[in-house]
Amino acid sequence: VQLVESGGGLVQPGGSLRLSCTASGFTFTIYAMAWYRQTPGKQRELVAAISSGGNTNYADSVKGRFTISRDNAKNTVFLQMNSLKPEDAAVYYCNAKKLHPTADYWGQGTQVTVSS
Repeated sequence: VQLVESGGGLVQPGGSLRLSCTASGFTFTIYAMAWYRQTPGKQRELVAAISSGGNTNYADSVKGRFTISRDNAKNTVFLQMNSLKPEDAAVYYCNAKKLHPTADYWGQGTQVTVSS
């Protein structure tokens, strides 16, 4: 099982980034996918999630700015991040999860830095 994130980097406030997470080793289409983020000394927090059926939910702090989507043909989930703020800076992690039976996988993380 692998989740490989890409697309992180340095961006100025107000800018945009698009994160990608490509999955392998499991049946992507039946998993809910999500993006989490973490900063030093803080707990990892949910940013956005998308169910196997395409339903989405977002943290209040990113609603209207971030969009999660998935391409099942490419086993990839995306996070489009617009109007980035310094407080969005974090390591962003991709997560795949399902129930019955439970499975929970994590990527290695990609750094997002928002600074002028």
